[in-house]
Amino acid sequence: MIEIDGAYGEGGGQILRTAVSLSSLTMKPIRITNIRAGRPKPGLKNQHIAGIELAGMLVNATIKGLDIGSTDVEFVPHERRFGTFSYDVGTAGSISLVLQAVLPPAVLSSEPVVINLRGGTDVKWSPPIDYLNNVFTHTIAQMGPTIKINQKKRGHYPRGGGIVSCEVIPANEIKPLDLVEFGKLTKVRGISHCVRLPGHIAERQASSAEDLIQMRLGVSPEITRESYQKGDDSHLSPGSGIVIWAEDEHGVRLGSDMLGERGKSAESVGNSAASRLIEEVSREMAVDSHLCDMLIPYLAIASGTSRIGVTKITSHLTTNIWATEHILGTQINLQSESNKSGILTVKGAELSVCE
Repeated sequence: MIEIDGAYGEGGGQILRTAVSLSSLTMKPIRITNIRAGRPKPGLKNQHIAGIELAGMLVNATIKGLDIGSTDVEFVPHERRFGTFSYDVGTAGSISLVLQAVLPPAVLSSEPVVINLRGGTDVKWSPPIDYLNNVFTHTIAQMGPTIKINQKKRGHYPRGGGIVSCEVIPANEIKPLDLVEFGKLTKVRGISHCVRLPGHIAERQASSAEDLIQMRLGVSPEITRESYQKGDDSHLSPGSGIVIWAEDEHGVRLGSDMLGERGKSAESVGNSAASRLIEEVSREMAVDSHLCDMLIPYLAIASGTSRIGVTKITSHLTTNIWATEHILGTQINLQSESNKSGILTVKGAELSVCE
């Protein structure tokens, strides 16, 4: 059984999600200790349990230690499965973080996999579903699998209630990536939304982001406005947010996002998202600081060597590299650049479709 110290690196939930997804891919049993030791309240939360349980459904796993606050989990996969799986994360637990744990084993399934989830779609400390839909899945498609995410209802803190359906059409193998530099900027798009708030919130978020991007990057953004009023669904919590992405002449995308919060103006939300995107573009690398750690499990199982340029080396990235090397024995080289960006070279384990 592979032993993983959950306190390594940033000591959060990332190492747990990576360990469970790679265990499901390789069918190797794993034990994770000191889970989320680096957090004020260590141990499992609802969204972590959801990711582990759902990954367990895909491989008929025996799981020990699956309780709120548990700091030790044992995950033993037995048999690969496919089909339709449903899970209610509870309250506003992040749907996107649950998908991070279950999508890697799904992309090499022998048949399509459908995952229906209820929980939070736009919550702190996790990528919004709009980001997954327009940056993550866009990049993964270049590696072979097709991931279709249908956001049927948004879910904000604290009630959640978001509904997402994710269909995975697997590939026979995962192709390596060669994405080092971000080329000539051709377009910027985005989605600005608000739920149970005045419609002008989404408009002001979008307008402020558009103005700053036009001024700093010299392109005219196309940002869609979405407003869901009280009558649309009275049980949902109010909230707002914006996701924007830049695209070069080769179709490479860099993304950024920002959630609205009480006491922060809509203009400030839009400006913050735009400023983050401008910084990502200025580093001239092809993979943004949010996407780079998400890609590690896929690069590690690809049928060849990948090279990607990352706009920023984050603790999530270095933690994922360590966990992946430890579990798969994959060779991963990270070359740091002077502006805090880096170039990753990953020798894939060349896994093929899992029967």
